[in-house]
Amino acid sequence: MVNDKMLNGLEPQGLWNCFYSLTQIPRPSGKRKEIADFLVNYGKSLGLETLQDEIGNVLIRKPASPGMENHPGVILQGHMDMVPQKNGNKVFDFEKDAIQAYVEENGEWVTADGTTLGADNGIGVATAMAILADKNVVHPPLEAFFTIDEETGMYGANALQPGWLKGKYLLNLDSETEGELYVGCAGGVDTTATFCYQEVETEEGDIALKVEIKGCKGGHSGCDIHLQRANAIKLLFRVLKEAVANYEARLVCVEGGSLRNAIPREASAIITIPADSYQDVQDLIDRCEDLFLREYDGVDGDISCTAKEVDCPKTEMPEDVQDYLIHAITLCPHGVYRVIPEAPDIVETSNNLAMISTNTKMVNDQMVHVVEVCCLTRSSVESRKEELQSIIQSAFSLAGADVQFSGAYPGWKPNLKSQLLATMKATYEKEFGAEPRVIIIHAGLECGIIGAKYEGMEMISFGPTIEHPHSPDERVNIATVQKFYRYVIAALQQL
Repeated sequence: MVNDKMLNGLEPQGLWNCFYSLTQIPRPSGKRKEIADFLVNYGKSLGLETLQDEIGNVLIRKPASPGMENHPGVILQGHMDMVPQKNGNKVFDFEKDAIQAYVEENGEWVTADGTTLGADNGIGVATAMAILADKNVVHPPLEAFFTIDEETGMYGANALQPGWLKGKYLLNLDSETEGELYVGCAGGVDTTATFCYQEVETEEGDIALKVEIKGCKGGHSGCDIHLQRANAIKLLFRVLKEAVANYEARLVCVEGGSLRNAIPREASAIITIPADSYQDVQDLIDRCEDLFLREYDGVDGDISCTAKEVDCPKTEMPEDVQDYLIHAITLCPHGVYRVIPEAPDIVETSNNLAMISTNTKMVNDQMVHVVEVCCLTRSSVESRKEELQSIIQSAFSLAGADVQFSGAYPGWKPNLKSQLLATMKATYEKEFGAEPRVIIIHAGLECGIIGAKYEGMEMISFGPTIEHPHSPDERVNIATVQKFYRYVIAALQQL
């Protein structure tokens, strides 16, 4: 049952009970077994045919209601995993701890205490679970299809085998604005640029500082990229470039971002400087913080830029590698690259400079230090995606990095004449007395991959209103969850 202190009393109760159960199961991307086992056991507990493929995707089949056996089958589809993001001061282990969900004081939203909520895509999964259990819902042959690791590379959808799904219509329950029907999405590709080097000795007499950027709002790199929010990695390297150019700073290591599809909220670097440059660098830090706050006033959060003295390491990055890295990050595009000319409020092509990290690894039987930079490029036009890939590749290749592409997935071409779309629009208008918006989303959806494997399948993506997904500010609007559930049930009766 729902915890009284958290979600008790919300309607529809069956959906919120299921969602609460999901919050109690650690399910960051990559941690698959516990959540998959839970869904398998759930399907079997209902006496329904329950399958699991080799990679871990779960499929639960529910026979049609009497009289609807000959209707085309419908698939309710969502993903099991969630984005693990938390505030810097929050002590939380996403692989062990339960999400601490609660209703905000105004009674309108459900959110979590200092972490992502997992409404993306927990609400969609909970909706399918509730419908599977509800004997009063009238529906055609039904399949609930739950994929693994959507957030980190859509691995579950990519591993889907032809012939596993039987339905003609797919309802993807993974969108984030109530009243919108998504009929197309962007494709994407990951870029990883790797700098390899051997460290050199730190200058005698130098001191070390840890420079940190915090407080950026971040957000979903598809849904929120047009909001022009700050990228913590980009801000950090603006500071580093000036510190190197003017105060003889040297870079030791750098970290920033945590997920390919989340705009980086925090980034940090350890630098060494001559001891007599300490105050100059502190003044630079103060100037940059003031500048960033003014630049992003009204757009972003309470951005902070700080530098704290730490133990001085014995070694640091070679000067040439440091300089090449700084120039490459400065050149690397981030944000909206192009909008759709015929619909200038819709992003066509973008890049998220997502992550940077410093590690060690074996290369040719030798342990070396590496800096890895990861980007996620999206576009609804394949040639534009390739163009932006090429620009990013050039920036890092000229800097001496090894550049590799991976995780490419196709876009989803709209079918504005589909029977499914016509039925979904008519159902919405009948239920709510308004016309839904039919749009193309810039974020990646599993529909593109599934559609490529099941030619002719008609698909729609929709959901309740979820704000700030992929960030600790994530929250879901309670009233729209009620409306969403009512809409799904009404649509099933009409399909």
